[in-house]
Amino acid sequence: MRHPLHLCCALALFPLAAAAQQKTANYDEAAIPPYTLPALLKTHSGRPVQSSADWTALRRPEVLGLFEAHVFGKTPAPAVWGKVVFETLSTNENALGGKAVRKVVRISLPAHPQWKGIEMMLHLPKGANKPVPCFVGVSFGGNEAVTPDTDIALSTSWMRPGKDNGVVDNRSTEKTRGTEKERWQLELAMQEGFAVATYYYGDVEPDRNDGWKEGLRAILSKDGALTEWKDGEWGAIGAWAWGLSRVADYLQTEPSVDGKKLAVIGHSRLGKTSLWAGAQDTRFGAVISNNSGEGGAALMRRNIGETTAVITKAFPHWFTKTYSSYANNEAACPVDSHMLVALAAPRAVYIASADEDRWADPKGEFLAGLLAQPVFDLFGKKGYGVSDQPGTNVPVGETVRYHLRAGKHDVTRYDWEQYLPFARHTFGL
Repeated sequence: MRHPLHLCCALALFPLAAAAQQKTANYDEAAIPPYTLPALLKTHSGRPVQSSADWTALRRPEVLGLFEAHVFGKTPAPAVWGKVVFETLSTNENALGGKAVRKVVRISLPAHPQWKGIEMMLHLPKGANKPVPCFVGVSFGGNEAVTPDTDIALSTSWMRPGKDNGVVDNRSTEKTRGTEKERWQLELAMQEGFAVATYYYGDVEPDRNDGWKEGLRAILSKDGALTEWKDGEWGAIGAWAWGLSRVADYLQTEPSVDGKKLAVIGHSRLGKTSLWAGAQDTRFGAVISNNSGEGGAALMRRNIGETTAVITKAFPHWFTKTYSSYANNEAACPVDSHMLVALAAPRAVYIASADEDRWADPKGEFLAGLLAQPVFDLFGKKGYGVSDQPGTNVPVGETVRYHLRAGKHDVTRYDWEQYLPFARHTFGL
């Protein structure tokens, strides 16, 4: 298909270099040369995809395999990690001022005792008389950062220092408590009858270029001490997505949660993670990408704001090594983000942008959902209902939904006020 249209990510690690990149990055739509997107509804052999059955049996496995080989890497088979064990570490029957029941559950792998596991935190609405739907996401801080409650143990995992996040010497401190509470509108979710399950992404792999040497990827490698990762092998995003699926495993056993009503959610690099988790794990009935940008919902071929060259240089560990070969060579990549969104079909997808977050290319994020629509059409699912990007704070769409929020690269209460009714509608509540 010929298309005439054409984070803050790097800012956290390299503030001066990233600021310079943002100033020199292209933000001019007229400067984007025409590009050709990979065919969505045609198999590798050239066979047209004409039905939902064709997509499910033929094209979807191909597209998933292309993302494994060229972008995120292939997640190891269950035989590699073995049995998954759940252990309840603590329960608070009166969390959030009596509005929630909170559980902390360790998810571990007995076959790999050198991995300390995930400490998942689950908030359940107090007094629910039946199993409830649940949002599932990964946090940038430990459990203590997500909740306003102060009785949660501080995470002992390695952490990236950041502005006002309370991290000292790459470790959480008392000042870390509650620093992410605005991003996780727990009380609002409880009020609306939803559970929220989160885990700290550093429990799976430290978010730094050499984090793979001591994270889960090394532990699950053949010798248990990864010294190199190769083309086609999973990156950190794949590992974090694996963690989301292990949380889903636990939620299938939790009697207070309806395991058939799970919405995976993520912001920025963790928005890329939610898209990849949703592509692989169909137990997530709704997939939410918040400001996921390059390598997430934004079309890579547009090269506005953050580019493939920039992201693979700053964060090579997020992707499989193959992806870096498409730096300044996007046309050679056999996939683009509209195909990543399409992998969720016929399940629901919400893509959100922010009008000041030009680095993440809001228009490119919008276009990904628009150009994925032909696959949703095969299933009789409605998309945006518009072809032009809507104005600020004007949500559009149904099964595929989008909004452009006022403000910067973040998750806000406004975003959650859109996601909650979206999930309610998706799950028929």
